[in-house]
Amino acid sequence: MSDKTSSKRCPICKKPRSAKYAPFCSSRCKDRDLAKWFGDGYAVPGRPASPEEIAGKIVREDGD
Repeated sequence: MSDKTSSKRCPICKKPRSAKYAPFCSSRCKDRDLAKWFGDGYAVPGRPASPEEIAGKIVREDGD
């Protein structure tokens, strides 16, 4: 891969993207994005689960 940049920007710091780290500009921004996923910085939308649904899922998983 080349280190060419595009007109699109890094979603973390808004600097020009690097083809090597696309869609980010650097390894640092790539790692920051991954850390946000691990730290619940991002969430996939869905309906809230009730405590009963959560408890039922835990019981079913423990029963396997």
